[in-house]
Amino acid sequence: MDTSNWTVEQWLGQDHVIGVDIFKRKYLRPGETLDMWFDRVSGGDQEVRDLIAARKFLFGGRVLANRGTNTTGSLSNCYSIGYCPDDYAGIMDVAKKLGLTYKGQGGQGVSMTQLRPKGAPIGRDYTSDGIIPFMKIFNEVTDSTSQGGARKGALMISLDARHKEAMDFITVKSGQGIIEKANLSLEIDDQFMRAVEQWYETGEEVVLHEKRQYGAHTVEYDVTPIQVFRALVDNAWDWGDPACLFVDEFRNRNIMEFMEGYRVETSNPCGEQPLAKHAACCLGSINLAEFVMNPYTQEASFDYEGFHAAVKAAVRALDDIVEENLDRHPLPEQQEMARSYRNIGLGVLGYANMLMMMGLNYGGKKALEMTDELFDGMFKTAVRASADLAVERGKFPAYSHKVWLSRIMKEHFDAKEIKLLKEKGLRNCSLLSVAPTGSLSTFLGRSGGVEPEYAIKYTRRTVGATEGQDTYYDIFCKTAQEYLEQTGSAELPGYFITSVDIPSDQRIAVQAVMQKHVDTAISSTVNLPESATREEVAQIFLQAWRSKLKGITIFRDGCKKVGILTTGGKQDNQTGEEGDQTLRRGHVLRHSDSNTIRIRTIQSGCGKVYVHAHFDPETGDLIELFLDRGGSGGCERYMNGLSRMTSLAARGGVGTEDIIDQMLSVGQCAAYIRRRVKEGDASKGACCPNAIGFALQEMWDDVRESIPNGKNGDSHSAGNGTALALAERVKKEEAITNYAHCPECKQKTLTQEGGCNVCKACGYSRCD
Repeated sequence: MDTSNWTVEQWLGQDHVIGVDIFKRKYLRPGETLDMWFDRVSGGDQEVRDLIAARKFLFGGRVLANRGTNTTGSLSNCYSIGYCPDDYAGIMDVAKKLGLTYKGQGGQGVSMTQLRPKGAPIGRDYTSDGIIPFMKIFNEVTDSTSQGGARKGALMISLDARHKEAMDFITVKSGQGIIEKANLSLEIDDQFMRAVEQWYETGEEVVLHEKRQYGAHTVEYDVTPIQVFRALVDNAWDWGDPACLFVDEFRNRNIMEFMEGYRVETSNPCGEQPLAKHAACCLGSINLAEFVMNPYTQEASFDYEGFHAAVKAAVRALDDIVEENLDRHPLPEQQEMARSYRNIGLGVLGYANMLMMMGLNYGGKKALEMTDELFDGMFKTAVRASADLAVERGKFPAYSHKVWLSRIMKEHFDAKEIKLLKEKGLRNCSLLSVAPTGSLSTFLGRSGGVEPEYAIKYTRRTVGATEGQDTYYDIFCKTAQEYLEQTGSAELPGYFITSVDIPSDQRIAVQAVMQKHVDTAISSTVNLPESATREEVAQIFLQAWRSKLKGITIFRDGCKKVGILTTGGKQDNQTGEEGDQTLRRGHVLRHSDSNTIRIRTIQSGCGKVYVHAHFDPETGDLIELFLDRGGSGGCERYMNGLSRMTSLAARGGVGTEDIIDQMLSVGQCAAYIRRRVKEGDASKGACCPNAIGFALQEMWDDVRESIPNGKNGDSHSAGNGTALALAERVKKEEAITNYAHCPECKQKTLTQEGGCNVCKACGYSRCD
């Protein structure tokens, strides 16, 4: 492939301003052309170079930035330091190693599980201060150490749910300013979760007795799992932390399941790599969107042959990186682990875009069937490629035939093929990992990892870009833009769904199907609307465990963590003025019999709902709303209450536009989404209030069309009744999503993906 005259703009797209900006700023060296970058990053491998140029494969960010340079930065994104030892010198040594790893541009994971709890004896004269003071030390090291002088450190801290200080660990981040620079994960085993499940099934509070040895001292105490679980649910709902690591699967389901010398202890900062002590992850991702043939048509299909060839090439390329990086790891222990085990982690990005291109619903039956086939083939191809490399380059030094006894190998290969593979051996002890791919997916304009698209449109502000003036860019989901341009349609089909449209059980189902074929782990965040309840969060954790996930992260829009992330939130109105309201506070208009009436029928998740709206004949403003359900059209009392409160708000002076905005801000309903996916006839929206809001918008526009200057008069009548369906969908998403301000570009475009903070405007990521 001749790329000699390519520019970055041609490679990423002339209109993809944000992608070009991120790429040039983060990965292109001063004076380096795109062609030179292809040469440097591919390391002389023409097949890999062609895959990168075709946007089909990318290494992890540290490789893109550092390969082929004279910098001392590592080519591995992340590491794990494993269990923190239970002695002061060892704890301080961990702090030092964290800092040195950050200096080498790597993130770290550490488990506090082996530390004695607060109040436990030390020798004859002292007692322990517990885990929190040392978590604060690790947090400060992370906050104060730049990665290679440019990036702050990234840290994951985990703790056993049965540890005596588990409650303090769960709630520590609810104090603002404490442990803000680390992701937290609770290590939960099956016995703990069975006790939780028993409470939900029978109401019985199971108590587990713990007896732990710390040096010469024994500490005994009781743990009531349901109480710890409730605290976890409350804090995850309220703060977005901690996440969960289901350790029976997390530590044991891998290629090294029966290898005595390899013990998974904790993970890297984003959770996609369960790692042994001092092990590193060497990451790369295949862009699934680029393997769709005839996208956005009835003939759309997936290029499995090309995909499997790319997997084979990527495994070889990542093994090359392992070799090149052996002496660049910040710590000698990390260098030794890399030599002995040669971990790699090949993942994907653009999964959600691939489904859209093929007309498949994220989480739908056909999508799950394809996902199963896709990842099954990916794992098998990766194993065969690593086995071929073992013949060519040698097995990883710590190799044993016991790798073929692991459950994941037996589930994917029959006895005959295992016998043939055993004769070859294996070059790498781990193969697949699905990372968040924050910056990579953003500069390519594709969805991150296996996450759904978060929204159809973002707005980016560049400060002082043009003669000191701020410049604003509308950034559409690339797949949506491609569809509209290719089809000439002004409306997106129903399978262009975003994270707010997908029920949590479908998110878990997708991850469970993938996890069967991923030997390490998957980094993914279940984003919930602000309206999600604590009980919904509890059920998500339970379903994730029952589905054999290795871990799960939950983030609810509007939780208090957003406040911590935000550098400039909503400004309170200090003037006491009520703007241009025409009614004084507390005054409610009387209903008039001369109103203009419009009627619409909507199909909800439960049946039909008839929407009767009364509008002021002079201004066009909403005055009254009446909702009637069909034979099975939802809860009659709910409909009556919503009608009354909407009418009261309208006659109390609340603008029609604001009422519609509130309707569109309500989160998704599982029954509604299932109806859309199964029957395909649900009205526009993700729940009944959404659909009512869209119906109101349509009726309001219709009424104002019949009033002279109706759309340009009263402030409550501002709007655009001729907006395209795409604009309506964008409005709904912007109303539902709740971004925080990015610490880098200061725009309110920071969200959660894969346990990481990701900015949709500038590409900033805490975990890239």
